[in-house]
Amino acid sequence: MKKVLITGGNKGVGLAVTKKFLAEGFQVNVVARDFSGFKLKDKKIKVLEYDLTNFKDIPGLVKKIGQVDCLVNNAGMMNSLPFTDYSQEKMEKIIALNIQTPVALIREVSKYMLKKGKGRIVNVASIAGHIGHPDIWYGVTKAGMINITKSFAKLLGPKGLVINAVAPGPINTQMLATIPSVRVAELKKGSFLNRIAKPEEVAEAIYWLGTNSPEYINGICLDINNGAKIN
Repeated sequence: MKKVLITGGNKGVGLAVTKKFLAEGFQVNVVARDFSGFKLKDKKIKVLEYDLTNFKDIPGLVKKIGQVDCLVNNAGMMNSLPFTDYSQEKMEKIIALNIQTPVALIREVSKYMLKKGKGRIVNVASIAGHIGHPDIWYGVTKAGMINITKSFAKLLGPKGLVINAVAPGPINTQMLATIPSVRVAELKKGSFLNRIAKPEEVAEAIYWLGTNSPEYINGICLDINNGAKIN
């Protein structure tokens, strides 16, 4: 049975990704800080409570999980604060969760993948990584996620690993409430279908990149914005 590790797979897009991999027969390892609202019950699901801002102990976490066929770096945070209101603590926390932890996970998970000569990694970025964002540190970290994807694909792609990213626009999840309604309306109007993405649509793209997309598709960032302007 193939195994996948999904960070933040307990809610929002992550939950949709968990359901998709589960439906396809994967052993699903879900890592998140809080599973109080997580209602999925299946013998193929393993939940691990872990504060993903703690990037220093990622080696121990991955050792506990072991080899996986696919890693989905989905966990992330957005504070929706003006840059003038960012405390040092909040800045360090968003950089830890959105940048340092994904890098640490790729580093540790890839050790197992390299021994097999194959493996898939999908990083969840954002349209904010292309166009910037009022939450400066969110935009910076999501742009960083795109660069992480390209850099690791360049390093590990020749050794058999396929590493890609997705950059969704607004998605119909709880996080949507943190985006100003005027901005959401602008992006919605700019899409061809005049609507916000469903979590399941993003999950389908992540599953494809994490399983059976052509291996020649490597180091790319797949925009999921339905034509919403990215300039």
